[in-house]
This record gives sequence, C-alpha cells and structure tokens, in this order.
Amino acid sequence: MSEIPTDLLYTEDHEYLKSAAEDGVYFVGITDYAQGELGDIVFVELPKVGESFGRKDTFGTVEAVKAVSDLYLPVAGEIVAVNNALADDPAVVNSDPYGDGWMVQIRATSPADLDELLGPEEYGRHVDDG
Repeated sequence: MSEIPTDLLYTEDHEYLKSAAEDGVYFVGITDYAQGELGDIVFVELPKVGESFGRKDTFGTVEAVKAVSDLYLPVAGEIVAVNNALADDPAVVNSDPYGDGWMVQIRATSPADLDELLGPEEYGRHVDDG
C-alpha cells in the first residue's frame, strides 16, 4: 500500500504539492505510488531556478531502471529552488519521496490551480482505480 500523506495535494499524474515555509511556495515531487511503479530511480533532470511554467507543463524527467517519465507541475509558477542533491543521489526519491526526495519548489502564480488538485482521499481512490 502506498503512503498518501493527508496534508498534501496531488495530481492524477502522481505529483504532489506540499506547502513550504513561505506563503505561496510549494515543494513538488512524485508520490510514493509513482516511485514504487517506476522502480529504482537512477537519474533526475530538473529545471533551473527562475524558469516559469504553466500548470501541467513538463518541468523535467525522472529515469528509472524500467522507464523514463516526464514530470508535470501541479500549478503554474516560477521555480524558486531545485533539489540539487538528487544529482548525486537520485535514489532519495525512492527512499523519501515526501521528504528529502522533493524535486523543486515553485512560487504559485495562479492560486485557482490549487482547486484543480486532488485531496488525499480522492488521490487514494485514483490510485486504487488505476
């Protein structure tokens, strides 16, 4: 059973959004379910700080032994931080997807985007139906 924290928002593509200390800034990463489906992650390609994206835009890729998958942003905004530690140890995404395995921090530019995301119960049903 995949871990689904109750304090996060989710996409149907298995990314999560987690509030950061600064108002309007969020951590983005892939869910426990997603990392489990991918298997051992060997490489993560991430954007540069300062780049801007729309909701559902591809912001990078994650490469596992089994497959390469695109990463999609849950909300529109500007990248304010990138988890550079993943370049040296991408497997942290497998071992701690909701903690040290975060990928980027984004400053959301469209608060209405949050209304389009799934809550933990909805995401749990989505994973079970998948």
